Amino acid sequence: MSLIPKDIKVRKKSQCLELTYANNAGADDVFQISFELLRVYSPSAEVRGHGVGNDVLQFGKKNVVLLNIEPSGNYALKLIFDDGHDSGLYDWKYLRHLCDKQAELWQDYLARLDKANLSRESNVIQFKAL
Repeated sequence: MSLIPKDIKVRKKSQCLELTYANNAGADDVFQISFELLRVYSPSAEVRGHGVGNDVLQFGKKNVVLLNIEPSGNYALKLIFDDGHDSGLYDWKYLRHLCDKQAELWQDYLARLDKANLSRESNVIQFKAL
């Protein structure tokens, strides 16, 4: 399993980053990660916090747009989003982790939003009936 994608495409229409990896069977594995998932699981201190258990739940990112990708050496990508977020460095191992675990990560994100009465929509707080 390769950690470095052989191709990276920004799919603006489908709002995702497409990563293509060569696999051992001679074919390619293609993953599409939504801009929203990339943004809410940013490896930045703004999202992860400064220490274990200090992560900050991101919300209102349903329509976030990936504006640009910049290489960071030969080991990572810097993703720049339209909400001003640009401080996360997504190394190859972490990007592959997001590809492989995106279904689990997405469900966890939705559950945490629900528990916090927050929404994927911008500036929306959900209220539950008692």
